[in-house]
Amino acid sequence: MSDHRLPQPDRPWVMRTYAGHSDARRSNELYRKNLAKGQTGLSVAFDLPTQTGYDPDHVLARGEVGKVGVSVAHKGDMHQLLDGIPLDEMNTSMTINATAAWLLGLYATVAEENGVDRVLLKGTTQNDIIKEYLSRGTYAFPPEPSMRLIADMVAFSVNDVPKWNPTNICSYHLQEAGATPVQEIAYALSTGIAVLDEVKRRGQVAEEDFPKVFGRISFFVNAGIRLVEEIAKLRTMSALWQQIGRDRYGVSDEKMLRFRYGVQVNSLGLTEAQPENNIQRIVLEALAVTLSRDARARAIQLPAWNEAMGLPRPWDQQWSLRIQQVLANETDLLEYPDVFEGSVVMDGLVAELTEGARAEMAVVEEHGGAVNAVPYMKARLVESHRERVARIEAGEQKVIGQNSYTETEDSPLTAGADGGILTPDPEVERERIEALTEWKAERDEDAVRAALEDLAKAAADDSVNIMPATIAAAKAGATTGEWAETMRDVFGPYRAPTGVDGASAPGARDQLDEIRRQVDETSEQIGHRIKILVGKPGLDGHSNGAEQVALRARDVGMEVIYQGIRLTPEEIAESAVQEDVDVVGLSILSGSHLELIHEVVRLLKEEGLEVPVVVGGIIPVADAQRLREAGVAGVYTPKDFDVNKIMGEIVELVGQRSGAGAAA
Repeated sequence: MSDHRLPQPDRPWVMRTYAGHSDARRSNELYRKNLAKGQTGLSVAFDLPTQTGYDPDHVLARGEVGKVGVSVAHKGDMHQLLDGIPLDEMNTSMTINATAAWLLGLYATVAEENGVDRVLLKGTTQNDIIKEYLSRGTYAFPPEPSMRLIADMVAFSVNDVPKWNPTNICSYHLQEAGATPVQEIAYALSTGIAVLDEVKRRGQVAEEDFPKVFGRISFFVNAGIRLVEEIAKLRTMSALWQQIGRDRYGVSDEKMLRFRYGVQVNSLGLTEAQPENNIQRIVLEALAVTLSRDARARAIQLPAWNEAMGLPRPWDQQWSLRIQQVLANETDLLEYPDVFEGSVVMDGLVAELTEGARAEMAVVEEHGGAVNAVPYMKARLVESHRERVARIEAGEQKVIGQNSYTETEDSPLTAGADGGILTPDPEVERERIEALTEWKAERDEDAVRAALEDLAKAAADDSVNIMPATIAAAKAGATTGEWAETMRDVFGPYRAPTGVDGASAPGARDQLDEIRRQVDETSEQIGHRIKILVGKPGLDGHSNGAEQVALRARDVGMEVIYQGIRLTPEEIAESAVQEDVDVVGLSILSGSHLELIHEVVRLLKEEGLEVPVVVGGIIPVADAQRLREAGVAGVYTPKDFDVNKIMGEIVELVGQRSGAGAAA
């Protein structure tokens, strides 16, 4: 056999589809269909209330139940979700972070009640809280106790569930928030170090077993459209991770040192304009994580072509699964050793990224490590994302169909009555609240109360591992909201930094001059500096767009009120009144826009604050029309990439309102 071929082709990676919506029954049907189509692992998407620790009947869950994932409130839901799926054979990935300990507790409970030994369970809980503070926003508790929960899960998994990956350091959302390759490498590896140091500090794993801890840390990375650079990034991460294992933690077992990662390729670069272009983007990005054998993903899930428009349908997810299957089964990429070995270009790029990542990791270390460096890292990501947006606005970074080659035929993909996306049944929230009431009525309340009291005691004692008490609460029939509320009572509230205040002033960009002049003129016209409130109602933590709007409004001379994520409509309306703002900008990407924005508009009118309301998010055309009919002055979706144009239209709305007020 020659050196340029493998004796046997490699086995394909685990193929997943990120899926789940509405309730456990509907999602179970979806999982069974996906597995029948050749999917080799489950990837469970949970709704925002489940991710942030609220039951379907909580005020913050309004409009969010079952929207971006499946609602799981107790072990009964988990039983239904996994019905008919062999847990002793399945490799299950759960995209869950703040409430990861609880969902793993539910999963272990369901396995046990189905007669499956914990040692047979295979899968991954994402369980990376630092990136939640930096990019995704589904945190529930302050950093220190959150890191404790992660360390407790790591110790529990290594000792009791040896095939489980207890934490999946997630650089995916860092790139979505604007991270450069250097930042993605540095912040992800710094997070890995923070987790390992916390596990070591807590001392719940025997010293001789610590290499197993290192070996069970996995990563969930992003691959963007810059194909060659992305391959170099992954080779760099692999080499640096192995070096960290050897030098910092004394790991010598090559198997334990392996950089193990799964991937969902980039969603940030997918466009609502000419969405058919997203298919070739997804294919190229999938190549970035499969071409290099020495840095090949162990599990892949691909976004659907219509991810920028809303919730993909089963057919769309099938298309993304088939892309993986064609790559693995029809091409020859699994037949060769690493095709980049000895490449001058690849070696040079890896050296460049390694130097940059080490320097940035040193800065994080100077801030006291990843946990203490959250405000620093958040501000740097906001700045990087601002630069990306500005390059696209200026045409320096081409996005085909959006700012370049925009002439187009109508797409047959979006011509159907559904507009090319899946809309969850609006009755789901009511159904879930009723089901929750029934669950509580039928359970043993005394057993639940006793289990939650024991959970509170465990949470209050830093030396105790949280998992046994969590599993006991799951078995007793406690709910997601009750588990999280118990934790909140012990750990206290927390609101993460927005990164806007810490971001530096923009570089000199001529395109800001004209809009600054308009802001100055209108401010003079109304007698004070234009004041905008940027708000994120509901549980949606995707704050990248809101941050960029707030930052640009500040950069062009407006006074900006931005308090971050997770606000009720009442809180937003109250803030708008107290601050006497001139315009309200709302951002929602979770699909809850109709319920929550209508409520904000109603409350503002009730308070007598007649100011224009503009909205941004993933909003279908029909919904945009309904919002305008309800009194919304402007609706912006992912196709509206020109932030300066948006700023100009906001200034115009403020001027029109002032003129109307003067005329009255």
